[in-house]
Amino acid sequence: MEIGMIGLGKMGMNMAQRLVRGGHSVIGTANSAATIKEAETLGITGAPSAAGLVSKLKSPRVLWVMVPAGEVTEKVILSLIPLLDKGDIIIDGGNSNYKDTMRRSVMLKEHGLHFLDSGTSGGIWGLTEGYSLMIGGDEDVVERLRPIFETLAPAPDQGWGWVGPAGAGHFTKMVHNGIEYGMMQAFAEGFEILKAKKEFNLDLLQVSRIWQRGSVVRSWLLDLIENVMEEDQGLENLEAYIADSGEGRWTVFEAIDLNVAAPVITASLQRRIRSRQSGPYSDKLVAAMRNQFGGHAVKKKSD
Repeated sequence: MEIGMIGLGKMGMNMAQRLVRGGHSVIGTANSAATIKEAETLGITGAPSAAGLVSKLKSPRVLWVMVPAGEVTEKVILSLIPLLDKGDIIIDGGNSNYKDTMRRSVMLKEHGLHFLDSGTSGGIWGLTEGYSLMIGGDEDVVERLRPIFETLAPAPDQGWGWVGPAGAGHFTKMVHNGIEYGMMQAFAEGFEILKAKKEFNLDLLQVSRIWQRGSVVRSWLLDLIENVMEEDQGLENLEAYIADSGEGRWTVFEAIDLNVAAPVITASLQRRIRSRQSGPYSDKLVAAMRNQFGGHAVKKKSD
């Protein structure tokens, strides 16, 4: 099939490559001329702009948008509307908020355009391992694009599927990322406990490898932990600073709106926020209150 890829960052470039390797014709564009030139060396046909990309595609066109969520995605989609014909298809493969996706679907339908949301997981490993794809939108449109999804997925019949109407794909990916927050935090805390038991002098690399075979906690995350441990078990060159990209927050907000208890995901999000604080005011205030009511010792900066 023929498809246009708007956005050739780490994910977009690798996805375009995987499609080319699977026999598809991919036309790609990016903000950087150097990136477009690199794409051309990988078998991707370059276009200088979204308009140039659209002009190279035959109708009905298929365009995959792989740019940062939020304002950037909004601008790209709005810019495409006057360039496209009725029956063309736009796929948002980024981490958009599902409520934005539902709104965009209605808007694009008014212009005669089809819109799919594909929650996409796989990171930088997706090029070789394939991507997990959670797809929302009209099922018949998804079925028409089956060859594309089968190529991007780990296997034609595994790791992808239509999950529901517009917004369902991004909603599912949002919760997926919330779960990811909790899993990563649990592994991190467990390994910190192992590291703290100095008398046993545990080899954390060995432990990660043992747990990967036959254990109920075996996981791709453990593969990544093993990679980290091979380089530096002490993590001396890293700051304890953890960013969050939004999906964990949205998952927590959604849980509250739905009256669903999600203490693990919520705590893992709060832990990320705390990691970005230096000498949190709340901790200082708790220490001060303990000193006031019980005369408990406090540690001052001069100590």
